Amino acid sequence: MAVKQAIVLRRDLNMGKGKAAAQAAHASCEAVFSILSSRRREWKEWLDKWRIEGQKKIVLRVESLEELLEIYEKAKIEGLPTSLVADAGHTQLPPGTKTAVAVGPAPEELVDRITGHLKLF
Repeated sequence: MAVKQAIVLRRDLNMGKGKAAAQAAHASCEAVFSILSSRRREWKEWLDKWRIEGQKKIVLRVESLEELLEIYEKAKIEGLPTSLVADAGHTQLPPGTKTAVAVGPAPEELVDRITGHLKLF
């Protein structure tokens, strides 16, 4: 079983490269923090395996807030570690703008059920 994390960014916001990278990092970290603070043994096992395997990540895109929220809700329904990032508003975006979602780390086949149809960012 291979483990990965998918990070999904909104392309409709036209974030600069640095901004997009920061939002992706926030999403990734928040998903890991949610695992660490959870009582889900399975999630912690996935995190350990992901760490040992090199922390495989893929960065994907959606074109709207609605698509981003759909990915987030599907991950929650499937019981996967996930995070939704709302920007602080210090630079390019208004405060509270939802920019990114991370799904996983979790088994690849579970992550792909939710994000497999998306294109690379």
